[in-house]
Amino acid sequence: MVTRSGRGEVKKSTLFGEPVLVLNANFEPLNVCSTWRALKLLVLGKAAVVENGRGEVRTARTAYPRPSVIRLNQIVRRPRPRVRLSKREIFRRDHFRCVYCGERVPQPTIDHIIPRHRGGPHSWENLVTACPRCNRLKGGRTPEEANLAMRWQPTEPASSLDYLFGPYLARNQEWRQFLSGW
Repeated sequence: MVTRSGRGEVKKSTLFGEPVLVLNANFEPLNVCSTWRALKLLVLGKAAVVENGRGEVRTARTAYPRPSVIRLNQIVRRPRPRVRLSKREIFRRDHFRCVYCGERVPQPTIDHIIPRHRGGPHSWENLVTACPRCNRLKGGRTPEEANLAMRWQPTEPASSLDYLFGPYLARNQEWRQFLSGW
């Protein structure tokens, strides 16, 4: 349902925020978009519904399927996907464990192995998950200066289908058939 706020802005309900798997014209998985974006692609004729298990969205004049999987009508050429560097992805790569003490951290922090003020880059190889205690203990020093040993070396995660689409599979089992061949 789309509602209008007092200022004339359109608000999309959570109905439109559900994830939709986007396939290339050759059925290669491309990405995940919102239901709202998928409906726009369908209405513009740029995509077709492949899997619909969520019912439909009704307007005053017509009803549109609420897709789970859509396929683009034309091939989209793109480079191999890379995992975007973000705080959430750093935590996910490190399995929410502190790189120094190895403990699972309920409220993790990000640590620069070589501190930024010493010229340390903001990169996959220089960012790790740390518990607040170890991060305070390390401070603005390197692990060697703080007498902290790293339990593993950080690297950029491989952009496998499991890594890219894995978090969505628990709630969208119908996607599995489209992700297994790649």
